[in-house]
Amino acid sequence: MVGNLITLAIAEPSDIASFKKELQDAFAVAVVDEFGSLPDGPIPSDDVLNNAINAKNSVVLRILRDDQKIGGAVLTINTETHHNSLDLFFLKVGEQGHGIGLKAWFAIERRYPETITWQTHTPYFEKRNIHFYVNKCGFKIIEFFNKYHSDPNHPGQDDLPGGDGDAFQFEKIMRCADAIPKAEPA
Repeated sequence: MVGNLITLAIAEPSDIASFKKELQDAFAVAVVDEFGSLPDGPIPSDDVLNNAINAKNSVVLRILRDDQKIGGAVLTINTETHHNSLDLFFLKVGEQGHGIGLKAWFAIERRYPETITWQTHTPYFEKRNIHFYVNKCGFKIIEFFNKYHSDPNHPGQDDLPGGDGDAFQFEKIMRCADAIPKAEPA
């Protein structure tokens, strides 16, 4: 019987190639389901993944079930403002639909208890992701990016078929910024 202990670990540099491949395989399932095929190259592209993984303040985590790698996340953690983002989140193909993603998300929340807000985004066609973030994790949709309102953080960065860039931005408020203890004056 497969165990249910979900934990997180920092991804080792030697694991990044496997991490990227598993993430691209997981994302490909939804793209193929929606569009019938993948465009030329993986989704997200290697360049997009490398930029996310190597960005300032990025943290690359492995999701583990009983110490076995079953997914991952790329976060941006701002230790000054505590406004953090979930940039990429995935479970390996075949691991979805068993409550693991929700357990993994709650493990991320516990790992960063000082967070004031989390933000993330997902393409408009990813109904399962929208359901997950809004109905399961407690995020709210705060913005809809489309041809009339482009995403200022990802201009022209749409490698999905159709290329319309339609996506939702989500936010989860963890606590009021006023609740953060202020540093004592020196």
